[in-house]
Amino acid sequence: MTAPGWRGLRAAYGAWRRVSKAALAVVVAASLPALAVADTIRVAALGDSLTQGYGLPAEDGLVPQLEAWLTERGHDVDVLNAGVSGDTTAGGLSRAAFTLEDDLDAMIVALGGNDMLRGIDPDVSRANLDGILSAASEAGVEVLLVGLTAPGNYGPDFAERFDAMYPELAETWGTQFHPDFFSAFRAEAEAGNLRTYMQADGIHPNATGVKRIVEAIGPSVEELLARAAE
Repeated sequence: MTAPGWRGLRAAYGAWRRVSKAALAVVVAASLPALAVADTIRVAALGDSLTQGYGLPAEDGLVPQLEAWLTERGHDVDVLNAGVSGDTTAGGLSRAAFTLEDDLDAMIVALGGNDMLRGIDPDVSRANLDGILSAASEAGVEVLLVGLTAPGNYGPDFAERFDAMYPELAETWGTQFHPDFFSAFRAEAEAGNLRTYMQADGIHPNATGVKRIVEAIGPSVEELLARAAE
């Protein structure tokens, strides 16, 4: 009786192992979709009409083009459009906490254009941007701060303070920094040859212009994703 009993135990043990492996495989397989979702980096683009995609079909706006560019380069990313046409840095600050609640890994902050157009004191704009970066830091969200360059018709004092607030805030908060939203065609702007890249209003880029902007800012966003994934 001893030998048959032992063989029975071995057979039972073997069956248990096969069932256990099968159960483990089911658990792992069921977990894979959740793991894939968890690995997706969620990025919010907090901005104004330049971010929102003013005057363009939805697929041609900054956010869809940027997400497509990043995806083509192998990034698993979900870029959320948190752009509001006409928004100032004050509006961005008022929306920052709400935006940061959306389970973000990173945030692109591209604000200040409407402050400049309205002649708002750069010190006020700086304080608002500082508040946004502070909120992101408290939330543990990595930031890419995108700057702008004020034209000379605002006067040297305004231009100096406006231009300086972006790099100085980026250094203070240790964020990623892209110096100029329009760097992709700054040379064309200085030469007065912007029609190829701008809508009729001369303020907002067309689909071709957005494509150029994405190509210019994309590497900075890739660095942001790398920091968010650490």
